[in-house]
Amino acid sequence: MLSFFQNIIKIFKIKDLRNRILFVLTILIVFRIMANIPIPGVDLERLRAFFEQFQVFGLFNVFAGGTMENLSIVMLGLGPYITATVVLQLLTMIFPQLERIQKEEGETGREKFNQYGRMLAVPLSLFQGYSMMALLQRQGVITKLSLISLTSSVFTITAGTMFLMWLGELISERGIGNGTSMIIFGGIISRFPQNILEIYAGLKTDPSRTPFYLIFAGSALGIIFAVVYITEARRNIPVSYARRVRGRRMYGGMRTHLPLNINPAGVMPIIFALSLLTLPGMIANFFVGTEGTTGDIAQKVVNFFQNSFVYGVLYFILVFVFTFFYTLVIFDPSTIADNLKKIGGFVPGIRPGPNTAGFLNYTLSRILPIGALFLGIIALSPSIIGRVTGVMAFQFLVGGTSLMILVSVILETYQEIKAYLQMREL
Repeated sequence: MLSFFQNIIKIFKIKDLRNRILFVLTILIVFRIMANIPIPGVDLERLRAFFEQFQVFGLFNVFAGGTMENLSIVMLGLGPYITATVVLQLLTMIFPQLERIQKEEGETGREKFNQYGRMLAVPLSLFQGYSMMALLQRQGVITKLSLISLTSSVFTITAGTMFLMWLGELISERGIGNGTSMIIFGGIISRFPQNILEIYAGLKTDPSRTPFYLIFAGSALGIIFAVVYITEARRNIPVSYARRVRGRRMYGGMRTHLPLNINPAGVMPIIFALSLLTLPGMIANFFVGTEGTTGDIAQKVVNFFQNSFVYGVLYFILVFVFTFFYTLVIFDPSTIADNLKKIGGFVPGIRPGPNTAGFLNYTLSRILPIGALFLGIIALSPSIIGRVTGVMAFQFLVGGTSLMILVSVILETYQEIKAYLQMREL
């Protein structure tokens, strides 16, 4: 504990690091101000009912940094940019030229790839903004808008997304950590005061529920520990480099390791699974009440997905499957084996090239089921613990997408600050 406070003091003694942290805090304050400026004509009661009916928008709200629940001028958050980045990553499997730009052209290629993501985010923002406004009008969440007002609102929402992208890049360039992740992180933790008030009100109303809150707190601590442990867990593959003699100097001969994470896919499988699982119910809701066969089928689809057991089983299976799918997208053993071969690296006892790729694939196939199983349990843990304890506040501390984001951002920021401190000590 003493070491922790000493490091905090060191952080604020280093001018550059202190300025970076204060800069991030300033940007987050600007973001939260914008997140609380709503578009006009919002019916709050209908808005709450809307989020309860369409759970997929609860997921979008997480990635929007909590801006959608207020229908603010930045209601889409960084969602279109994240969607654009994911789409481009998937397209690398179809277009080899796009894959070369991302993986083989170094920093210049990655910057070009990111620029494509920014460009694609603009039409996605326009499309998502118009779709959201049309849906909200149809559901009665906002008042009917004229064509001019609708166009103005869509362009305002798109401009808000572009502004948040700029803020995120400022954080990445002049602050600490990844800017996009920091903005999402700021949106998640902004719910802390409201959740504390909810727990206080619950205890004041019914003190007999205190044991359930204690069970919830213990579960949250255990799950946070497990998420940190699995996020940091990795299988280290030993790598050696061949010795080369040039003139009178000898190069290589080093030994290092190649880390394989137990969960290389991160939080993306939960996002894919939840989006796919909620899409049929969302579409069916538009046709509920329609006369004839269409209305009957739509009602059956809605009832099917409202069954908590069926929903939970399908959710777990989809998360498990998408963990393998997304890992195949972002991790290519053949490319890693070729890169090792080019720089003279090899796994002891394994021939370079295809044999090394086969070994990496074999190792990954042994550790990935552990990560997929863990991710499936984490995805279901908020609903399970919520049912057991009846505590609905602080749901983002007991699993799901929010907790994975919180842990990854905190660990990434901690490592960057630690590197700054070690560099200064040298």
